[in-house]
Amino acid sequence: MENFIELFHRKLDRTDVNFTRSLMSDINWNARLIGIKGARGIGKTTMLLQFIKLHLADRLDEVIYVSLDAIWFNSNSLLSLVNEFDKKGGKYLFIDEVHKYSGWAQEVKNIYDDYPDMKIVFTGSSLLDILNARADLSRRAVTYKMQGFSFREYLALETGVHFSSLTLEELLNQHTAKAREINKQIKPFVYFENYLRYGYYPFYKEELDLYYNRLEEVISLMLEIELPLLRNIDIAYVGKIKQLLTVIAESVPFIPNVSKLSDKIGINRGTLLSYLHYLDEIDLTRNLFKIGEGTSLLQKPSKIFLENTNIAYVLGKRNTNKGNLRETFFGNQVGYNHELIYVEQGDFVVDNRYTFEIGGKGKSANQITGLKDAFVVSDDITHGFHNKIPLWLFGFLY
Repeated sequence: MENFIELFHRKLDRTDVNFTRSLMSDINWNARLIGIKGARGIGKTTMLLQFIKLHLADRLDEVIYVSLDAIWFNSNSLLSLVNEFDKKGGKYLFIDEVHKYSGWAQEVKNIYDDYPDMKIVFTGSSLLDILNARADLSRRAVTYKMQGFSFREYLALETGVHFSSLTLEELLNQHTAKAREINKQIKPFVYFENYLRYGYYPFYKEELDLYYNRLEEVISLMLEIELPLLRNIDIAYVGKIKQLLTVIAESVPFIPNVSKLSDKIGINRGTLLSYLHYLDEIDLTRNLFKIGEGTSLLQKPSKIFLENTNIAYVLGKRNTNKGNLRETFFGNQVGYNHELIYVEQGDFVVDNRYTFEIGGKGKSANQITGLKDAFVVSDDITHGFHNKIPLWLFGFLY
């Protein structure tokens, strides 16, 4: 255990707390068992260490952080570590990368039941079946989903100016005043294009010139390690899945013809549909369905976007489509806390109530004429008017 403590303190010393994610204040840290899911590279580990540094600095003798991808766990159990930790007065257990450890759910359940004075926080892949695990953690764990930087968070990092997040209702009803308030302090357009290209994953702050290389590595690890490990994807199909992602990146935007697509990339229809489902689960794509269709494994999505615009620039290179990028940004920022539905009239329906048509500066309301609670979302404008809202402002929802 001493080696884990040493590594933990070394990581803690290197953890910067000048900027923290908005999710940190949303989590009920008083809960005894907290699960945080999210894609690789979006900052789960950093948030755990920041919380410890900010809120448990005077109780470090009672805290341990471990990552379950450590080689030690190849021949040792988490339970044995926790038993020793408890004997030494341990109260706070932070576990990273639980999906790398076979039988994690049962052992976490046992720790929760057998050590009632211990608080446990664990993180894992977006594919982690926290609620459906055999150990039935649904009655015990409070779970959260973590996403990459919002445009608002990116602006805070780049400018040092911190704005409060907006609810969707605040944005829709007060967008003119909110946009004016923000533009008085900063110029969002100075930063918006850069955010679309490289501002989503926290590691852009480390080596910007290597950002796309690193993001390609993240995508490859998700496809080559996490999908085979957690969804039994045949590694031989990874190349075809990458080809599929590139098609989505270059589309305007992508409305799948499953029969043609399966012929083009050489995967049968059923397998292709299951892969489309898994790509959405792992946060590489965002699948839209018509209302009432559900999101079952073999249900064909009506429209598919990449999960965020940074992935589009990596996979599409110079062939990224402007309209696709706009809708991808909107879907990513709004879809984090709201339900998105595909519709024939307009581009998105949100929470089965609001209709949005996405476009450029000159986008008219013709396509949503006659609809109640309908809005035009326009790129390339600093301020909106009436039911026309700047696209960038939707980056302030979290």
